[in-house]
Amino acid sequence: MFYLETLGYGYSKKLCKSVVNWFVSEYLSRYKLDITVLHRGLKREGAYGYCDVSGSTYKPREFLIELDTNMEKSLYIQTLLHELYHLLQWVKGELKLKSSKRYFRGECVEELEYREQPHEIFARFNERILYSKYLKFTNESNSI
Repeated sequence: MFYLETLGYGYSKKLCKSVVNWFVSEYLSRYKLDITVLHRGLKREGAYGYCDVSGSTYKPREFLIELDTNMEKSLYIQTLLHELYHLLQWVKGELKLKSSKRYFRGECVEELEYREQPHEIFARFNERILYSKYLKFTNESNSI
């Protein structure tokens, strides 16, 4: 069971909720989660999305996902799935915050370039797999 709130302008709440509901039911159904998805302009930051813990970092269950408002539909879905994969990493304890530094599977990733951080590599790889699974689930592969 989880709580989802979508804020700001972006793709329809229906699409956002569909992707999040599918992901949570497939991979995180046994956890009680509070997920907020905020749509806002991220162009200046050079990003499509972020996933942050918004509550306690010890066994986190409250999250804020921020998504850029100006993406085409397939990029939007893939980006949301990428950020949800980070949420999964947090919930499963693979991503942790210790002394204000981010760790992935016990390794500090703060000094690594963004593209070289192992949790990002895993998320980029898995976003494509998740995207294909989501399209099969919704039978949308022909409409995207």
